[in-house]
Amino acid sequence: MLKPMARSPWAAAAALILLLTRAAWPVPPAQSIPVDSLSVADYASIQAALDAKPGKVLDVPAGDYVISQHVKIRKDGSGLTGPGRIIQNSVNEPIVEIQGADFVRLEGLTLTRPEGKMDAKASALLIEDCDQLELRDLRVIDNRSQQAAILLGRCTGAQILDCLVLNYTTVGIDDRTPSPDYGYAFNCIDGHGIRVTRSRGTLLRGNRIIEKNLFPTPELQRRHHLGEWVKRAPKRGELMSEATWKKGFVSNWHQGAAIQVTSSDQTDLTRLLGNYVENAAQGFDIHSDHVIIADNIFKNARSGMKAMHGARNVLIANNQFIGSDLWAILLQPGTASHAARPAENGKPALEANIDGGTIIVNNIISDFGHGNEWWVWKGEGPRFGSDCCPIRLLLGQRKYNVPLHDIIIQGNIVYDSGRDQVLVDGVPAVDPPRYGYALWVTPESNGGPRNLIVKDNILHPGLLGVANLVLPRVDAMPVGPAPAAAGAPGP
Repeated sequence: MLKPMARSPWAAAAALILLLTRAAWPVPPAQSIPVDSLSVADYASIQAALDAKPGKVLDVPAGDYVISQHVKIRKDGSGLTGPGRIIQNSVNEPIVEIQGADFVRLEGLTLTRPEGKMDAKASALLIEDCDQLELRDLRVIDNRSQQAAILLGRCTGAQILDCLVLNYTTVGIDDRTPSPDYGYAFNCIDGHGIRVTRSRGTLLRGNRIIEKNLFPTPELQRRHHLGEWVKRAPKRGELMSEATWKKGFVSNWHQGAAIQVTSSDQTDLTRLLGNYVENAAQGFDIHSDHVIIADNIFKNARSGMKAMHGARNVLIANNQFIGSDLWAILLQPGTASHAARPAENGKPALEANIDGGTIIVNNIISDFGHGNEWWVWKGEGPRFGSDCCPIRLLLGQRKYNVPLHDIIIQGNIVYDSGRDQVLVDGVPAVDPPRYGYALWVTPESNGGPRNLIVKDNILHPGLLGVANLVLPRVDAMPVGPAPAAAGAPGP
């Protein structure tokens, strides 16, 4: 058995001197935090750090930060930046909520939920009443909700830049029973990647909104009874056909959008530039005035984009639409579109909320009908001619809607990819067009667009032809007031 080595007198003296010296040093508290610390790692939690350092941008070092209540940001100039990952354990809570704070910045973070709690009832990022917000290089992953993964409301000058939103949809019920237009609820895939409402001056640039979890396959449709009604109102909705009402099933069970910009009477000055969308129900769903939609790529979005419900002065330029199945670009006055109304009978004056003054230029639409949902729409029979068309300009949903007006369609290509030989059952073969017309325009006599210019496009014919009517080829149209409508709804 080894015995401990005896200390020499010199060693004992040195140890005593060291002990006495250390006793003179000040001992810091066990939980002391440097006064100038801007790292959340020095605090008990991210929330504690934000509360201790109001108005500061704090560093979130690499690592996992598990929470069960959302992180609140309430002070101007606050922010979080760094490679850390915030994991929300509660399906009922957002991950970060920013409210009533200006000049807030979030950068570099990952916001996510753990396995088993990814299908949530809340957004990952909930932002309201902020000015000059900046979100940059965020990764919002597996926040699968009927709410938007990033929800932005009543903000001015917000910028969402170079962010990734991955797997944002879930299976749920779209309940339209309270609406006089519909009056039913149905099983669906639903959810938005980014949703902007009642906001001005928003910039969405360089973002990737991708769905890899839920695909609209026949197997998924059967498993979840997608499209089947689960409830109906006592009275059929005004926009519902009698046949659909009796059938109790709708084909548009894939809902939501990669990016939705809505509340057109309040949302204005929106830019969507250089974003990438993959496997969406709708790529962009736009209800805003003064919009630039440019240099985006839409891959396998059932419907590439639509602008309606009072989307005025929209520039749609230099985009790629690949593998859309129902439409690539759609313009239509919706139920929220209306003419101006003077104050009368105790009701306030109502400003016009109309759809017009739009340019569709230099876009390429290819592989139409070769996306994920062609199997849903190819059997629509008589509807095929007007529904499955790359570019669609339609009449309003209501009699009071002002028709589309002052539209330019120029320099676009609708490319029939099947003519180049695609794989059919694993063998290269020429495949017929999977659209009725390259361009469908409701005739002006039936409430379709007025002052329409269509020129210098390459439109490969569909199964029924290039377009459903003779297209105007003119260099100028007379200038005049917007066309009238049959009144406007109440506020």
